[in-house]
Amino acid sequence: MRNHMFTLLGKLLHHPLLVTAMVLVVTGWLVGSCSRKERTSLTPSGNAVYYWRTTFSLDSIEESFLSEHDVSRIYCRYFDVVMDAQQGPMPNATIQFAQACPDSIELVPVVFIMNDCMQQSHEGLAAKIVRRIVQMNETNDVSAVHEIQIDCDYTSRNRNLYYAFLQEVQREATAYGLAVSTTIRLHQLSMPAPPVSYGVLMLYNTGAPERFAERNPILDLRDVKPYLPYLKDYGLPLAAAYPVFMWQRDIHGALISHVADYDDIMRTKRLVEIERNDLRQLILTYHLDSENVKRYTAEQYEAIYHH
Repeated sequence: MRNHMFTLLGKLLHHPLLVTAMVLVVTGWLVGSCSRKERTSLTPSGNAVYYWRTTFSLDSIEESFLSEHDVSRIYCRYFDVVMDAQQGPMPNATIQFAQACPDSIELVPVVFIMNDCMQQSHEGLAAKIVRRIVQMNETNDVSAVHEIQIDCDYTSRNRNLYYAFLQEVQREATAYGLAVSTTIRLHQLSMPAPPVSYGVLMLYNTGAPERFAERNPILDLRDVKPYLPYLKDYGLPLAAAYPVFMWQRDIHGALISHVADYDDIMRTKRLVEIERNDLRQLILTYHLDSENVKRYTAEQYEAIYHH
């Protein structure tokens, strides 16, 4: 029986169409394996936080949090870029460094760009942003910076302009040995991926604030689920960012508050990680603040950061 099987296999391997088909299958498997490997290899790994305040200063609660949860990266908002009617895009709300970043933690400068700055191209804007980041690093003795991140709520209408801008940022950043990443909002998953090293998927601010009475604007699974089908084939390595903050707004004289429900965070985490394994690789929380640290237990934070 064994000899008969080998004889049959030998005859099949001499069939040209079958050999071609087998080559295509093996090649496809190899390409698929390589693309999956490449997709995850560009994303850093570990635990990280966003820092979204105008003064860099860590209190004892925040420092203990970073140490306890092995946070290796702080994605720190350096400044916003807003549109000035006379001067065009201008920096705003620049961070001041009251203390240095801990030596054990890598700082990633983040620049938030208002959407109206991306309604038309602005010559030299990318170079100005990169140079300003580099100058801020030098002025504040921020060393060992390997990456910058651009944050913008771009739409399908200005996507091409934003992507062209990101390519300019990458060219400028390369001269300083810097990689470039960007944020990805859920609605942006339906678009082609931007030309950067990787994206951070923002799993917060998923709902419209005006619908606060029926859904949590910070995170609601009903707002997340429609975008899950886009995740599997999205052509960019991804990290995941989860909310740990409180949302407050004055609605007709009444102060309305929402917090991100821990159970919803974990349900969302499980759903997206089923679709994309690389979403386990680098996990961020938004954002570092002593009040946010106290909002959840150490065990709950460990579960969020679990890889």
